[in-house]
Amino acid sequence: MNGRIKVNEMTSTPPCMIEMDCVLRPLKRLMLPVFAGLFIIMIAATAAHSASRIKDITEFEGVRENMLVGYGLVVGLNGTGDSLADGHFTKQSLKAMLNRLGVKPTDAGLDSNNVAAVMVTAELPPFARKGSRIDVTVSSLGDASSLLGGTLLVTPILGADGEVYAVSQGQLAVGGFAAAGAAETITKGVPTSARIANGAIVEREVKFELASLKTVKMTLRNPDFTTSRRIAQAVNAFLGTTAASPTDPTTVQIRIPNDYTEDVFNLLADIEQLRIEPDQMARVVIDEQSGIIVMGENVRISTVAIAQGNLTIRITEAQQVSQPGPFAEVGTTTTVNRTDVAVDQGEDQRLTVVNEGITLQEMVNGLNALGIGPRDMITILQAVKAAGAMQASIEVM
Repeated sequence: MNGRIKVNEMTSTPPCMIEMDCVLRPLKRLMLPVFAGLFIIMIAATAAHSASRIKDITEFEGVRENMLVGYGLVVGLNGTGDSLADGHFTKQSLKAMLNRLGVKPTDAGLDSNNVAAVMVTAELPPFARKGSRIDVTVSSLGDASSLLGGTLLVTPILGADGEVYAVSQGQLAVGGFAAAGAAETITKGVPTSARIANGAIVEREVKFELASLKTVKMTLRNPDFTTSRRIAQAVNAFLGTTAASPTDPTTVQIRIPNDYTEDVFNLLADIEQLRIEPDQMARVVIDEQSGIIVMGENVRISTVAIAQGNLTIRITEAQQVSQPGPFAEVGTTTTVNRTDVAVDQGEDQRLTVVNEGITLQEMVNGLNALGIGPRDMITILQAVKAAGAMQASIEVM
């Protein structure tokens, strides 16, 4: 044998396989950390996707809209305006406007039904500058039947302080219409309300110096202790300092760091993009009028047995004709009342057990198994809460 060991050809590994294994084994060692890193990135991306941006759940104090309102006249209506009766405010407004324009109208001459008194409302956006335009909403104030085809005359729009912040004028865009005939009337939408896109020009600015702020306050749209603390922790982790602190469930106060003293705008832009997971109370909201039920994710139920039964009595009245037989010498044809009474005591309804610690989906499935509607479900939820088996608050709208 010359000191050599002869390997069985049937059981030995081919040289090519041995070489491939030598090549793939180091690659496997290299790829395992890569796959592990990709898995961690996927988990982080999923968690970030389920979180909410701070800009979606908070508002910066001072960055807000301001309500504006004004009174004006709409002209050019096709006989659908206000009726100018004696003492009507539309008639007084029309007369005052014509007097300012140098026209001296008489009471007998003001009999047009093409004019309507309207209220003009708008929202002044934050940091709106002079000359910028905003949308306005025009609503009829008198007995006009439609504002279709009307034009709003120059109308100053005032703020809560009585100052004029914008001036509006333009052609109305009405989404609805009304048509009437001798015996039929058709109305679609609300023809007495209209909008004017970019229909007002801003004439006065609301003073707010963003660059001079030393502290910034964020207000939560849904106040919560845990959420406000999470926001402060996220901001502090981003800034690397304890600049943010929650003062109450609604407010988080941020001290402007020295690095952002002259750059408050970028600080707010960076903060509002941070993501957190908002916390929410276990709450059930019920609208008695429409039968709507909204339950939060954290609603939990202790072990409780639920049964729902109805007693239904159905009475049906029917009239039948009773007449004598053929060739009968006596008897008259008459109507006889027939009454059918049916009683349903709900014997097919069974007792359903709802176990402790179930999820929201399981609780809904359990209640739906009873075959009940939203109205009865509202009563059941209130009864479960009264029994102390629901770990949530019920809010009735």
